[in-house]
Amino acid sequence: MQSDSRFLPPGLQAGLSGAIAGLPETPIAEVSMSVFGDPDVVPLWFGESDMVTPDFIREAAASGLGAGETFYTWQRGLPELRAALSAYTERLYNIKCPVDRISATTGGMQAILLVCQLLLDPGDNVLIVSPIWPNITSAVKLVHGQPRYVALDRTPAGGWKLDLQRLFDAVDERTRAIFINSPGNPTGWTMSAEEQQAVLDFARKRGLWIMADEVYARLTYGQRPDGRQVAPSFLEIAGPDDPLIVLNSFSKPWAMTGWRIGWLTHPAALGDQFAKLVQINTSGLPAFLQRGAVAALEKGDAFIAEMIERCRAGRELVFQRLSGLPRITVSRPEAAFYAFFSVEGVSDTLAFCKKLAKEYKVGLAPGEAFGPGGQGNIRLCFASSTERVSLGLDRIEAAVKTL
Repeated sequence: MQSDSRFLPPGLQAGLSGAIAGLPETPIAEVSMSVFGDPDVVPLWFGESDMVTPDFIREAAASGLGAGETFYTWQRGLPELRAALSAYTERLYNIKCPVDRISATTGGMQAILLVCQLLLDPGDNVLIVSPIWPNITSAVKLVHGQPRYVALDRTPAGGWKLDLQRLFDAVDERTRAIFINSPGNPTGWTMSAEEQQAVLDFARKRGLWIMADEVYARLTYGQRPDGRQVAPSFLEIAGPDDPLIVLNSFSKPWAMTGWRIGWLTHPAALGDQFAKLVQINTSGLPAFLQRGAVAALEKGDAFIAEMIERCRAGRELVFQRLSGLPRITVSRPEAAFYAFFSVEGVSDTLAFCKKLAKEYKVGLAPGEAFGPGGQGNIRLCFASSTERVSLGLDRIEAAVKTL
């Protein structure tokens, strides 16, 4: 008789993979589902703007659909899309990035899973700089790897910093990769070029991969000396064959969260491997949607500038309102579009966010969702209109005043 606890009596759970059966519901989903369908809730919990994808992007996709682009297509992306991504990367970072280093994916989340499938054997571990959006944790677990965390430290001013030596000391004989999200979700923390160089040097020496999630690279609030408004990238310092895979997405800068289009920048030698993984997972992106992505790359800089200014206004509004409340610790993030703040006396942020959603009609994300370093904090997305954000802040303030 089988006694392994994986094998259950007949029913819904019987025979499920231990990896998927053991994945809990995320705390963000717990909060949002607790008020699902309530139109009065101000939704500031998810990482997206309330702006619709621009017309010129939607029209390009519609044109592709109208032309009958509904068949199977290139597994790593249309040649036109990969060429546009190559040109975009070279223009953004003043580097060479040939097309054979680029693979399109079904969103940034699938990009993470593909890289985990490529790199990890059961029992391998990935070092993850946290607090962090939980998808990397789930992806590592799904391929029977072990997520391990090195938490950012909170500065006296409420910002964040990484102890590089603590990161390096956490590496052991089963570590395969270091995962760094910069600019970071939920903190807005941004790694400096000097810190990136130190991590790259360490990875070269130890034979480790760097998984660099740079989805928020364009959503930064400072400019470089040459006028470029983009966060430092590992691509600027790494060679084409370095152990580096950069993950990216169209979702945030071009308001394309529902499109599910992302891309990977990797050593050219990995192209065939990613093609195999795409074939197994999805067989590739819909061709007509890729036409919209090409339009975003070629014509979307003005929209990104508009998105940055929208987020800058939201960031300032949130900082001014929350920093004026005596129980709240908050700082202006360097990048991305989240405030990650704490409320004195609130340790169970999941319960607090559920209360905010049900009683005060404002949706926020509890810090427990983001792993070590996230506990005791709350995430607010300020990418929406100032009117929506202001209404949410009114309700947060009312709740805090009752504590």
